[in-house]
Amino acid sequence: MPTKIRLQRHGKKGKPFFHIVVADGRAPRDGRFIERIGSYNPISNPATIDIDTDRAADWMMKGAQPTDTTRAILSYKGVLYRVHLNKGVEKGKLTQEQADAKFEAWLQEKAGKIESKKKKIADSKNSVLSTRLENEAKVNAARLEERKRKEAEATLAANAAVAASAEEAPASEDEAAPAEGEAPAEA
Repeated sequence: MPTKIRLQRHGKKGKPFFHIVVADGRAPRDGRFIERIGSYNPISNPATIDIDTDRAADWMMKGAQPTDTTRAILSYKGVLYRVHLNKGVEKGKLTQEQADAKFEAWLQEKAGKIESKKKKIADSKNSVLSTRLENEAKVNAARLEERKRKEAEATLAANAAVAASAEEAPASEDEAAPAEGEAPAEA
């Protein structure tokens, strides 16, 4: 019975979520499986991978073959490196303590890379947000200046209209109003 380490799709349309399973190679993709050893969420950035590295390494030592995508995931999480070190221990090239020390050093280095990627993504989001806020502030300032300019023009136009009507009104009032001491004209 050839065993495969492969992905089993879950999640709704457009939002995949995968279980990493060990299954018979003849079973359908989402069908029967022997053991579930992890999960993979490609939607998050960076992708979220939760896997039992000990069980995955054990299955690989027993001869289970990963699919291409699963091989990339296992390599990313260090399972292939652990299998490589375990084969070196079996051959007598190094001790289990040396293999564990090498694997822990690799895990620390990998964790640093992942944290730097997360920080880079967060910094880029923050820089994009600050750029947007600065641009929005510039646009708002320009709108405010335009509104003040229009209000000033409207005020000047209103003052000019009031001044023009004020000049015309006294002249017509002088003609219509009788002088002091004169009697109003009757029509």
